[in-house]
Amino acid sequence: MSRKVLFFIAGLIASVLLIAGPLMFIKKRQFETMMAAGASMVMPPTTVTASPARSESWGDSISAPGSLEAVQGVTVAAEVPGKVAKITFEAGAAVQAGDLLIQLDTATEEAQLRAVEATAALAQANLVRARDLRQSGTNSPADLDAADAQAKQALAQAESIRTVIAKKTIRAPFAGRLGLRYVNQGQILREGDPIATLQTLDPIYVNFSLPQQRLAQLTRGSGVRLTSDVAPGEIFPGEINAISPAVDAATRNIRVQATLANQAEKLRPGMYGTVEIMLPTRIPALVIPVTSVLYAPYGDSVFVVNEQKDEKTGKVQQVLRQQFVRIGGARGDFVNVVEGLKEGDIVVTSGVFKLRPGTHVVIDNALAMDAQLAPKPKNT
Repeated sequence: MSRKVLFFIAGLIASVLLIAGPLMFIKKRQFETMMAAGASMVMPPTTVTASPARSESWGDSISAPGSLEAVQGVTVAAEVPGKVAKITFEAGAAVQAGDLLIQLDTATEEAQLRAVEATAALAQANLVRARDLRQSGTNSPADLDAADAQAKQALAQAESIRTVIAKKTIRAPFAGRLGLRYVNQGQILREGDPIATLQTLDPIYVNFSLPQQRLAQLTRGSGVRLTSDVAPGEIFPGEINAISPAVDAATRNIRVQATLANQAEKLRPGMYGTVEIMLPTRIPALVIPVTSVLYAPYGDSVFVVNEQKDEKTGKVQQVLRQQFVRIGGARGDFVNVVEGLKEGDIVVTSGVFKLRPGTHVVIDNALAMDAQLAPKPKNT
């Protein structure tokens, strides 16, 4: 390579170094300044809502799935054969005891009744005359007995026909609500043919089972509460009215029945729900809002607000500490902390999923949730 070329390359390299050197120095100073600013920058504290863990006494209770059953429920059916002459009810209607539901054709029975009543009237008149004659001694005791027997037989025949007519006049056996109608006008019914179902809905029974070790805690009259997805957020109160005297040998469970108020008839036989039996004993609880708990596969935790003094400025700051806890039961908007907290610990009550340990916070409860043991959401 010629000396000219070597001098050219050397000059080119020198020119590049003269230009790039100052630029690299400037960039290095800029990065150093930015890093120093980042190290000295203090993030503003995060605003959170918080409340102290407090001790309460919760009423003890037992929960069990229950099945609803009507206090009275039957399928109204024809007791004797006959033709449907009149239908006086609507499907799904509420009826009172004794209300007429179906009238079967009784024309034949009514004609027979008139004839038998005439025979009974004659027999009764003959009996009166036989008694008069017996008093005067013009007939025998046998004649009086025969007249008496004929009068009684005629009355019995009339009563038998009236009974058939009454059976063809089908009435509600008790007050309740009817189901679907299974008959039509003019239909010929046989004995036992269904007409409609009739259920008493208020009050209503709920049947449930409990383990045998709970038997000592159960008494007649103990209060119960039922919740069901048919009426979300609504509680149906009641009380235990019967406890089975025998324990199921297969499951070792005991059957219990409670009576519930059902004025609005929202509960229907065959539905299921969750029964909570209120026990007289009470249990201590350390409660916090349920929104305070950060649920995770490796364990549940809460963020506790601690006061910490800044070594540089000397100011007292509020800093978060993540604390793992063991959760017991829940009531309304609260949970019972069995382990991990003590009374008075300030825990964050909202937005815990976005927080980190060591975060500086400021507590502002202006928009905090109003947690309640028995929340009643508004109908929106």
